[in-house]
Amino acid sequence: MLSGDSAPPGREFVMRFTSTPRGARLARRLAAQRLDEWGVEDGSAAHDAMTLVVSELCSNAVRHGLVPGRDFRLRLTADGTRLRAEVTDARAEAAPATVAGGAEESGRGLRLVEHFAERWGWYPAGDGGVAGKTVWAECALTGTEAGR
Repeated sequence: MLSGDSAPPGREFVMRFTSTPRGARLARRLAAQRLDEWGVEDGSAAHDAMTLVVSELCSNAVRHGLVPGRDFRLRLTADGTRLRAEVTDARAEAAPATVAGGAEESGRGLRLVEHFAERWGWYPAGDGGVAGKTVWAECALTGTEAGR
């Protein structure tokens, strides 16, 4: 469990970003700002963990899920007990690789996601028949903070 954080239940932020490094940076910045607005303070364990998770998932969407001319989508939610990030890109055939070991060129970002998130996974996206995948990760809030 992560401590020092609060997020009112039923909060949601959804936005599309260009599939570029600039889009990934903007997604991370706006996610951090939204967490601040929800009362999950900058520098707290949940804020830092979720901001890093969002950064890695968005970077992966740009690097591995890119279809020219197609955006990626970030959905960030708080249900009062946990924070959840979902990043949807346009490449259905490129499922997230397993978490890499030490010497691999890629996959280390998912190792960070695995470390900082309580749970993570992926599923095929089906937004209006559009191919793609959604990679998600969750970070818990403590019982005390969840009730604020």
